[in-house]
Amino acid sequence: MDAMVDDDGSVRSDRSDQSKNEKIVMEPFMGMKVRGRASLHRDCEGDYLDVPSDPHLMKILSKQGDDKVLFADRVLKFTGSGKMKQRILLITDFAIYIIDPDSDLLKRRIALAAVDKLCLSKLSDNFFAIIVPSEYDCLMASTRKTEIVSVLVDATRSTSEYELEVDFSNRFEYHAAADSVKEVEFVEVEGGIRTRISKKESPQD
Repeated sequence: MDAMVDDDGSVRSDRSDQSKNEKIVMEPFMGMKVRGRASLHRDCEGDYLDVPSDPHLMKILSKQGDDKVLFADRVLKFTGSGKMKQRILLITDFAIYIIDPDSDLLKRRIALAAVDKLCLSKLSDNFFAIIVPSEYDCLMASTRKTEIVSVLVDATRSTSEYELEVDFSNRFEYHAAADSVKEVEFVEVEGGIRTRISKKESPQD
């Protein structure tokens, strides 16, 4: 099944010879420039949702004793089954919040201290993975990927003694669920970036 991401974030699918365990996502709205490490260190805009004016978001943060918002925006998140859903991503100086914008429910809170590293390609695609060994990982897509990575690196540095690892590779694995490992591969094609997401088969005993 091939999946196409439209500019509005919706997904279009059509039949192909691809395995049912494999999804192809195209990035027609992105350029072809190779991403460099220096691009991570630029000024960040921060809160794109005006969180202080949203009582639902502020209630979620206050329940966790959190109030310093470093970044807030809508993103696309891949579920364990491979579906893409719109979510609100909030980053504070202590945690990452993933919120359902329709129900205003907190779907997941990840302490920054639990994040082992970030995985992203060397290309100008929108995808990034947050690797959390003690739980399960999180694959998301945002046109503000570079800014999100920069905020996470800076926040981790300011609250701990270590530098958050940022792994640049055009192929990486992530745990979509506790018992599900998927591989993401990025390839330059005419008109954009092709992203292939496939399920890794479990080794036989």
